[in-house]
Amino acid sequence: MGIADYGGGQTPRADVLVVTTNDVPGHQVTEVIGEVFGLTVRSRHLGSQIGAGLKSMVGGELKGLTKTLVETRNQAMERLVEQARARGANAVLMMRFDVSEAADVGTEVCAYGTAAVISRT
Repeated sequence: MGIADYGGGQTPRADVLVVTTNDVPGHQVTEVIGEVFGLTVRSRHLGSQIGAGLKSMVGGELKGLTKTLVETRNQAMERLVEQARARGANAVLMMRFDVSEAADVGTEVCAYGTAAVISRT
């Protein structure tokens, strides 16, 4: 598995820009639409649990769990963008992730931010 398998983010020509900042240099916010989020909950499968248990005895990265978390974050991000697009936004400002355990059966990942319309200045 290469480094690209552990990343995420947007393609260079995305129609909804997602940033972790309050503003976008060279742009002005013309409309604030409001909070948007993308949520997903993933359960752990038996194979990764057994592998993680064995790996925890010797130490090191839990690659199967890392890959699952990357996929989960990317899915939450896709849902965030879909919601922003559906509400007429072309940007999501102040995007963050929140990760928590969901009733001891999986991991909940929420991507959230402020949907807005921006234009070049």
